[in-house]
Amino acid sequence: MSRLLIAASGTGGHIYPALSFADSLPNSWEIEWLGVSNRLEIELVPEKYNLIKLKVGGLQGNIFRKIFDLCKLLFASIRVSFLLRQKKINVVFTTGGYISAPSILGAKLTGIPIVLHESNAIPGKVTRLLGRFCDHVALGIPSASEYLPGCRTSFTGTPVRSEFFLDQSLPSWVPIGDGSLIVVMGGSQGAIKMNKMVRNILPWLLDKGCRVIHLTGKNDCFYKKLNKVDTHANLVVKQFTNEISALLRNADLAISRAGSGAICELMVTRTPSILIPFPSSADQHQELNAAYMARYGGAVIVNQHDPEKDILKNTISNLLDSNSLTEMKSNMNTYDCLNSKNKIFQIINSIS
Repeated sequence: MSRLLIAASGTGGHIYPALSFADSLPNSWEIEWLGVSNRLEIELVPEKYNLIKLKVGGLQGNIFRKIFDLCKLLFASIRVSFLLRQKKINVVFTTGGYISAPSILGAKLTGIPIVLHESNAIPGKVTRLLGRFCDHVALGIPSASEYLPGCRTSFTGTPVRSEFFLDQSLPSWVPIGDGSLIVVMGGSQGAIKMNKMVRNILPWLLDKGCRVIHLTGKNDCFYKKLNKVDTHANLVVKQFTNEISALLRNADLAISRAGSGAICELMVTRTPSILIPFPSSADQHQELNAAYMARYGGAVIVNQHDPEKDILKNTISNLLDSNSLTEMKSNMNTYDCLNSKNKIFQIINSIS
């Protein structure tokens, strides 16, 4: 039996691709999972895999705090190396973020091969710094290789949960009707400024007969203050839903941030999209993520702007009043990394 350590922590963009990959592995693979306390993996991983928690963070703050965090990183790396020996791990798979640093260094100390998956168009800091210490770096977007000199890279695409590939009926709580179904999603944390842009045009969308599902994220409490729009029959507001795959497979249009996870889910479900990149994302990686999908012809990019302006409204109007949505959906037939789980498995198999 082969033993794999998966190191994935923090946000859905790191955890969901790792979960999707883990769930696709043959039963002959035994999986251990390395994460951090009080992060999303605490909710998602333990019901499927043994979760080992590690104390680690980024190098932030003043010079004294950075030195302290560096010491924690070194101790964490040593702990990982002991863990790899204790669990008799054959190979390590990680998806970037803070947990990747001690995982890569610990594997290097132990001589165990490691595969790093980078889903963004611009690799994160850990990938840029430590990718050269990995046996292979799998890329979700091909252009990321330009930022990784000295790394052995392959374009694999990003693993997406299996339900996104299946035809599904709409959830029973979605409004019934002939109006265009628009799904708005800004991520689990919430995209408050993007949400404000959408809320500003909600009366117009509802007057046009659109059905709107607004997934606000947990940090946007605006809808707790009732107004006349909240009770409209064609509007559903939720912080989160675990039925997002069914929504996207049936949506006429999605309005979304441009995180790598959202991009892949939208492309797999062939959902025409308006992407509003988070302007403060590290190295503006969301802008390049959005450009990747736009080059396929599956998305239109709208930069975050003052909610009172009509840019988002005019963009939606142009898409709904033309044949653009049908063309955008058709364009994504050419999406060429639907086999990402198998590609990553082949890489891992070849080095383990």
